[in-house]
Amino acid sequence: MTKRRFDALVVGAGPAGSVAALVLARGGARVALVDKAAFPRDKACGDLIGPRGVRVLSELQVEIGGALPVGDMVVVGPSDRRVRLPARAGRTYPDHGVALPRRCFDATLRDAAIAAGAEPFVGRAGDALYGDRGLEGFCLATGAEVRGDVVIGADGATSRVAAAAELVDAPRVLWAFALRAYVPEPTDLPVIVFWDPTRGSAFPGYGWMFPGPDGRSNLGLGLGMRSTRGGGAAVARSLPAFVGHLGRLGLTGSRTHDVPLGGWLKLGMVGTRPAEGRVLLVGDAAGLVNPLQGEGIAPALASGRAAAEAFLTNPGCPATPYRGFLRGTFAPYMGATASAHAALLGRPRAISAIGRALTVPALGRSLAGTWSLFWNDLVRSGRRGYQPARDRARPHPPLARRRARGPLLKGEPHDGRLPRRLRRRLLRIG
Repeated sequence: MTKRRFDALVVGAGPAGSVAALVLARGGARVALVDKAAFPRDKACGDLIGPRGVRVLSELQVEIGGALPVGDMVVVGPSDRRVRLPARAGRTYPDHGVALPRRCFDATLRDAAIAAGAEPFVGRAGDALYGDRGLEGFCLATGAEVRGDVVIGADGATSRVAAAAELVDAPRVLWAFALRAYVPEPTDLPVIVFWDPTRGSAFPGYGWMFPGPDGRSNLGLGLGMRSTRGGGAAVARSLPAFVGHLGRLGLTGSRTHDVPLGGWLKLGMVGTRPAEGRVLLVGDAAGLVNPLQGEGIAPALASGRAAAEAFLTNPGCPATPYRGFLRGTFAPYMGATASAHAALLGRPRAISAIGRALTVPALGRSLAGTWSLFWNDLVRSGRRGYQPARDRARPHPPLARRRARGPLLKGEPHDGRLPRRLRRRLLRIG
């Protein structure tokens, strides 16, 4: 039986884990990078990497070949009205996002970590191994025993590391389930769709159609729920009707798609302690997924880097600086939006009304522009308050086939609270 000990054991080679391994290896640490799957492998995802994620990749000097630049975003409401949200750079992120299938993106990051010196292991983490300071490793399905002075859990929403370290309070977790498929036709602009399967009663989540690879589009449907993981089948049953709805909107002429791929999301850092002693959780394992729209790649990249830096600067107790990083970045926003998400669950009529309000053209800057910034977590700094985008969100006609020219969205930092005008509007609607 192989028994190995490293400075750092990273479980999960998705974006968060591979970035953590990359930064650790560049910092001189001996790193084991474990994943249950051989690469390349696919993941259920919208395949969009937001501006903050692009910034992290640039700072790490990681080149992502084949990525499509994405610019303005279109939001379609339940009444079929469309608002185009303009894209501009902010102080802390560039003027664009990118789209790339996870099969390619994750393999690129993993290869970069291995090139920097991380040692790869393929095998599911099984029995946990404990020492004087708690969790320190796992027996892999291959029979190997791998230990680390620090254990970084980057193994997704149903994290084995989080469970072994007892960092999850299961009754408090906010779950979501998303289903993704590719359709054989292109789209130039990312599109978010608020959908009422029954008039006035919204699907409790949202759908999307994003630019995809090889002239295809990535479409999907995400469902929010509370602490019980029981809604996956409902998403699968709803997908054909949602594809039909996209057809009626003129967004796609295709009724065919490849085999859908689904996955669980753990939202808003709720019910999960992200760090204790020498065990750190990053990305989806920590619940670092936007509760309003399900984005997790940018937080995954940032948290992976932060966890690695925490260990390199404070190897005796990396949890302290890592928790400090999360408190100063993601925690305020996640707390506010997780509360909004939980409050709207089970209220399909309120969700429908909000979707209609967000796409009323006359609201423009007063609601849609501000919401777009908050919704995508593109406003954050040490000072309090919001700085709305200068560009007014504008009505968008049925989508023409044209190339996006510009980035995703513009904005500056916030303290995690909903904008006052938006809070008043939501209270009136809900």
